[in-house]
Amino acid sequence: MKNPITQFNEERTKSIASNGENKQLLEAAGLFNYESNLSKYSYNFSWMGRPIIAYPQDMIAMQELIWDIKPDLIIETGVAHGGSIVYYASLLELIGNDGLVVGIDIDIRKHNRDLIEAHPMMKRIQLIEGPSTSESVINQVKAIAEQKNKIMVCLDSNHTHEHVLEELKLYAPLTSPGSYCIVFDTIVEYLPDNYLEGGRPWGVGNNPKTAVLEYLNTHDEFEVDKSIDNKLLISVAPGGYLKRIR
Repeated sequence: MKNPITQFNEERTKSIASNGENKQLLEAAGLFNYESNLSKYSYNFSWMGRPIIAYPQDMIAMQELIWDIKPDLIIETGVAHGGSIVYYASLLELIGNDGLVVGIDIDIRKHNRDLIEAHPMMKRIQLIEGPSTSESVINQVKAIAEQKNKIMVCLDSNHTHEHVLEELKLYAPLTSPGSYCIVFDTIVEYLPDNYLEGGRPWGVGNNPKTAVLEYLNTHDEFEVDKSIDNKLLISVAPGGYLKRIR
């Protein structure tokens, strides 16, 4: 008789794979992705008091990855209100190793910095202010990474093709084999231009998704983990969960 845990995991894997072939489910998820982004759905959530500006589905995926990999360093470009770095830090706290989250942003606003630094999870967070692609910032990150073994990278700052591609070139190589470089907001490729008030310098044909596609053309040490896309269906990072396979 098959072990019930093994049987459950096999059934779940099969169900996830079948999602990718379920036309009606994919259409329903696509419609939700479209409409929810237009209504700024991702702005509705917080983690331990800090706005996270993310989809709960993506955060559950991140929890699963962090638990499985147990990284001792998570690098994230783009801090904003600090919700995601607090979230990652809290997961590392639960795991109990010496894990650290490095949050990088060109402008960490004082009201956000004050609240992040006062947070109980700040003991597992290091903030670096400056352009993520600058030599001074990347040198600081590399110095930290040299002391770590399992490294995960999350890219969520400026979403233009040029900027994300440069971040991929600089930060993706820091990802340890078996871990992930996650590129958020690849969903921009599937949304109308100027869908957010005030406009943005990115849009269809110029966004994280296009940067990922160009990067993968010359970096076969990474591959898109399609099982995560099939599992989540609702995500701001379709095709953005890049697993380092070698």
